[in-house]
Amino acid sequence: MEVVYLAGGCLWGVQAFVKTLPGVTFTEAGRANGTSPTLEGEYDGYAECVKTEFDPTVVSIRELMGYLFEIIDPYSLNKQGPDVGEKYRTGVYSEKLEHLKEANLFLSERDDYERIVVEVLPLTNYVRSAEEHQDRLARCPDDYCHIPEEILKRYK
Repeated sequence: MEVVYLAGGCLWGVQAFVKTLPGVTFTEAGRANGTSPTLEGEYDGYAECVKTEFDPTVVSIRELMGYLFEIIDPYSLNKQGPDVGEKYRTGVYSEKLEHLKEANLFLSERDDYERIVVEVLPLTNYVRSAEEHQDRLARCPDDYCHIPEEILKRYK
């Protein structure tokens, strides 16, 4: 198994969507690339993300990027749906250079490449979100989500 961290706005919907994808074996709500090793304190620059464990013989980084693009506006900087702020930026983070190369190749091959604001960066820090955010929409299906329900359930 391999791990990549996907950011697509509010993590509740991103986790609900990603966990249904072929080849995904585990998801966890978290924070990528902030400066703090804990959830305590002021905002530290993190992006809300979903730690995504996947089987690379079933799904590739390029395919995961394609799925991510089904649920994000790749041209929107620090905003997805009504959620606004740096923590809602879109991105792909990994400790594996090969993942970052594949993600960048996916982006560079698109006709709209010049307009895309999705980050592709090495993972420098990850903090697991509080328990209340783990699988939030599965536990509280009436909670807010910026991703339309028909897209959330597309791969179930």
